[in-house]
Amino acid sequence: MVDKICNYLTNKIRAKMPDINNERAEIINYGLQILFGEIPKTFIFIAVAAVLGILKEFFITMLVIFPYRAFSGGFHLKTHLGCTLATSLMYCGIPFASKYFILSKTVKYIAIIFTWIFGIIMCKLYAPADTENVPILRKKERKLKQVLSYIILTVTLAIGFFISNHTIENIIILGMFIQSITISRFAYKLTNNQYGHEVYIKEQLRNVT
Repeated sequence: MVDKICNYLTNKIRAKMPDINNERAEIINYGLQILFGEIPKTFIFIAVAAVLGILKEFFITMLVIFPYRAFSGGFHLKTHLGCTLATSLMYCGIPFASKYFILSKTVKYIAIIFTWIFGIIMCKLYAPADTENVPILRKKERKLKQVLSYIILTVTLAIGFFISNHTIENIIILGMFIQSITISRFAYKLTNNQYGHEVYIKEQLRNVT
């Protein structure tokens, strides 16, 4: 439904502004997708968090995960319903689960170190994990985002060492670990996604031959 509305509006805009080429039309359509798709989802997540009694923890989870995800990337599900369910599970499921278990200091430190090593490996192999709709093609941009992914992962987990609030430290560990999984090739294959830059390179090679 959202796709149809956005495509309709994009076509209307192009009809009134014939100088808009296909590339600019895709950008406009993507912006409309965010306006009509992403913003309403945010209110749904807030409502779910409020019902579960984890509103404060929900915002903390977003604050923890979003900077890392902004630079490391990650898969996107094909449908708005699937995306809503998966994102809700991530941003509401993590804080909800984090309230109900306590790690000893030793286990906490081991979990942080393991998550950091795992995250660094995933970032080295896959970050920034782009998508077919929004490929990241420039080498300088890819390198910058990869470096920032390392930094944010490391700083966030380092903060976890000094926090004594069990819920927040659990959110940090789970959030960084799960976000690192979302950029992996396994996660992309499982969700039927492809890395955007790889698709672009394949298309360029196909055109050459």
